[in-house]
Amino acid sequence: MSALGFDHIEALFLAPLALIPFLRSILRDTAIPSLLSAPVDSLSALVGNILKLSGVIGIGASLFGAAGPHIAGAEIERFAEGAQIVMLIDRSGSMNETFAGRTPSGGEESKASAAKRILKRFVEARPHDLVGVAVFSTAPMLVTPISDHLDATKAAIDAIDRPGLDYTNIASGLAMALSMFKTSEADLSRVILLLSDGAGVIDPKLRDDLKAEFHKTNVSLYWLFLRAEGSTGIYGQPDGDDESPQAAPERHLDLFFRSLGVPYRAFEVESAEETEKALKQIDRLERNPVRYVEKMPRTDLSASAFALALAATALLVVAKFAEVGLGGEGGAR
Repeated sequence: MSALGFDHIEALFLAPLALIPFLRSILRDTAIPSLLSAPVDSLSALVGNILKLSGVIGIGASLFGAAGPHIAGAEIERFAEGAQIVMLIDRSGSMNETFAGRTPSGGEESKASAAKRILKRFVEARPHDLVGVAVFSTAPMLVTPISDHLDATKAAIDAIDRPGLDYTNIASGLAMALSMFKTSEADLSRVILLLSDGAGVIDPKLRDDLKAEFHKTNVSLYWLFLRAEGSTGIYGQPDGDDESPQAAPERHLDLFFRSLGVPYRAFEVESAEETEKALKQIDRLERNPVRYVEKMPRTDLSASAFALALAATALLVVAKFAEVGLGGEGGAR
């Protein structure tokens, strides 16, 4: 059960002032010879006690409200389905082109704009995921760390259609994505969602380091490859006999990912509709049990206390005006 707390408990030190109505009435004193000959007036006695009690409540509730009373918030453990996901997004200049490989015109949508719209819908459908966002082109950049702050994640996704650079340094991007899991909970499913429209060549010196880090981090990898018109893609063969990574970077990157020894799947898409279908598949694949703590906000009691004090004070004001109206000048003699 949540505990009662106070922001300014020193106000309660004045609580004895609430006894003043028992010592002094708010009504006028009227001099009369004696009350012994007057009949017992039960109604007047009841009204007098109610007014005294109203005075006590008015003072006491005001002091209670001034103390800033509240019921402390609680942390409730809940269980749902989700994962820890790092969205690693390509911000090279080609992402600002359409799937047809040209600058958007009219009502056309760039690959970055389509990805922004679809990724926001993806995170909205998975409210219990812990999501981080990183982007890369010539160098990687951490946008938001892994967290459950949906609004921050959506704001980070909103920024992915800003103009980017031409170079795709995918090795540094992967290294940053892996490093983002170092401060996250190890008992949750970990996923890197790589979204790019191309593939850079990974230096052979860095391959072993990336492999070791993938095994150490225990992460699944999904590559969402936004294939533009005219690209050989992941599964295509380059023209001529050149099989080097420079001639077929997407194919060689896919082979490297397959050699990592971690759960991996590539999705080659050629439109916004196919991108959305691929993300729906990933959504179904990454539905693992997640334990999370829901923080319940505290309940402020000040407003209720001041409302009670106002009602009690209003009753006393009405009684005071009623006294003046009934007694008049005759009652003063």
